[in-house]
Amino acid sequence: MTFQTWYDQLSKPGWTPPPGTIGLIWTILYPILAVSFGFVLVRTCMSKLSWLVALPFIINLVANLLFMPVFSGLRNLPLATADILIVLGTIIWMVVAIWPHYRWVAVAQLPYLAWVGTATVLQVSITLRNG
Repeated sequence: MTFQTWYDQLSKPGWTPPPGTIGLIWTILYPILAVSFGFVLVRTCMSKLSWLVALPFIINLVANLLFMPVFSGLRNLPLATADILIVLGTIIWMVVAIWPHYRWVAVAQLPYLAWVGTATVLQVSITLRNG
């Protein structure tokens, strides 16, 4: 069964955004994330930031990259839910960790936080409806 067929068969809340909207949101977010994450990584490599400040950015990046393989590849809803909770938690950790150093980086994460917060509620809902 293709991913699209599997996804279409899942019970989803009525407010689930269409795939095109989800793609558009990520198209907007990824450049913001690339600039802010890249800035943190460069500043860390230059010893201008502690690796402890960069740690939530690194964990977030890994968890974010794992979400689609877990969700669409493994089709494991509970594991995808655990993964997105890690993504959400690390965004909050990122904002708190970077705020004292570079507030613009913290503020740049707010659209990401808003979207992942929404996506987390959606993912939990899908998991509970299809569990």
